Amino acid sequence: MSTLETHPFRHATAPGHESGRPNFLRVLNSERIKFLSLLSTRILLLCAVVLLVGFAALQAWGIGQFATAARNGGTPGPRGEALDTTSAILHLPAGGVGFAQLIIGALAVLMISSEFTTGMSRATFAAVPTRWPVLAAKAVYTVVVGFVLTYLGAYLGGLVAQPILGNYNLHLDMASWDVQRYMLLNAVYVAAVALMGLALGTLLRNSAGAIVTLVALQFVLPIIFQLIPGDFFEQARKYLPTNAANAMFEAGSNSPLNTTYLEPWQGTLVLAAYVVVLLGAAFVTLRQRDV
Repeated sequence: MSTLETHPFRHATAPGHESGRPNFLRVLNSERIKFLSLLSTRILLLCAVVLLVGFAALQAWGIGQFATAARNGGTPGPRGEALDTTSAILHLPAGGVGFAQLIIGALAVLMISSEFTTGMSRATFAAVPTRWPVLAAKAVYTVVVGFVLTYLGAYLGGLVAQPILGNYNLHLDMASWDVQRYMLLNAVYVAAVALMGLALGTLLRNSAGAIVTLVALQFVLPIIFQLIPGDFFEQARKYLPTNAANAMFEAGSNSPLNTTYLEPWQGTLVLAAYVVVLLGAAFVTLRQRDV
């Protein structure tokens, strides 16, 4: 049996059934089947949630230890640094996002790059010759999964952290606007990272190369720009995705503006620009290159 005969779009390409060609809803359904049918996908999603919950619990314990040391007049940290307990608690539920984004970003890369690796892309784009609906459907699931999974993991992490903080006479109000605002903005950020991963997977068509590029963009470049002296790199660092996201996280906050970041609206536009440019290039490349 051929690959095309076993593909989710097989009925749409049968001779004499042109009226059954897949519309966008059918493409969405096909991508849902492909996305959820893999055990590795479910494992990665579970790992992302566990990481968010576990990191929140670990941070709650660490904040409690710092607070206890400060109350007893001891040295708060190994270098005697002070801790803004109030701010730390507000940011606690989404504390594991920096690591969870790697899992979700890598999963977004694999959503498209694996099709080129296995050869399924030939059957997929034979059934959907316009090609863009396939990438658009993948982008929809990328945004939904990235946003919902991050928010859910952060919320569960906050719930787990509450009793731990309570042991140290500290309180985390999950219903407060400051906590919800930070969780929602982090969920938006992870969804943006996932879209960048999807775009890189489409452009490079290589899982390892796209994941390495995404990691370099998110983690390596900020370190390099910070190590190199000079005003140019100091200013350019503000426009990297992670620093743009840090600026976006201040949106709606009453805290003083951090001069090392852009203004919140500027950071939001810069992060959106990364997503739009990469996705735009991915759509154009997908239409022009052979599969």
